[in-house]
Amino acid sequence: MAKARLDKILAASGFGTRKEVKKLIKEGLVTVDGEPAHDPGMHVDPDTQFIAVAGQDVEYRKHLYLMMNKPPGVITATEDRSHPTVNGLLDPHLARRVFPVGRLDKDTEGLLLLTDDGKLAHGILSPRRKVEKEYIAVIDGPIGEAEKLAFEQGLVLDDGTLTKPAKLKVLEDGAHPRVAVTLIEGKYHQVKRMFATLGRRVLHLKRIRIGPLVLDEALSPGDYRPLTPDEEAALLALRSASARE
Repeated sequence: MAKARLDKILAASGFGTRKEVKKLIKEGLVTVDGEPAHDPGMHVDPDTQFIAVAGQDVEYRKHLYLMMNKPPGVITATEDRSHPTVNGLLDPHLARRVFPVGRLDKDTEGLLLLTDDGKLAHGILSPRRKVEKEYIAVIDGPIGEAEKLAFEQGLVLDDGTLTKPAKLKVLEDGAHPRVAVTLIEGKYHQVKRMFATLGRRVLHLKRIRIGPLVLDEALSPGDYRPLTPDEEAALLALRSASARE
């Protein structure tokens, strides 16, 4: 990439706000090619020069992509006066930078992507892209072939909206069956409203996949991590496809 301001590179790499990284530079904790850096505005090429903070090598990333296992009881928002938010679970310097892609209901848990990449967010959320979202649900009532067919054909919701075809698979049968639901859209409370149309109630709901991105089950509720290079590459393919449309 072309040269950029040192403080901008450090902020984009997750070392804090521009103000915070300027303090790191002032304290002599930042080096460029092994030499102390004293000017936050100095122009550096992170592709050819070596930057370190307190001895830690800086890997410049234009965009940040985080996977979170959203816990129940937390709303999908950057801030809210009344309820805890997903951004409130992040380190402060990350919370100021990223936003959640799409929404999960307050009582729904599971996979949530947070980023500062608006083009990627658009590529995932755009109905034209038909990006699959997969959920695991526990249902109050039996699920049979009629319910599966209704999902495949699309359902008319309480407001008259016709959903796009969806997949419904029974994973565990019984009075409270465990099912997998795959959608290509994301209407408000859609999974719950689809089952309500069939006279069923969702007892528990967890998202486990968005397109190629699968929830890391090692993440406890409320935990998060950066995407791996392979995960990031798979999502960036969606952004590239969106940009061509």
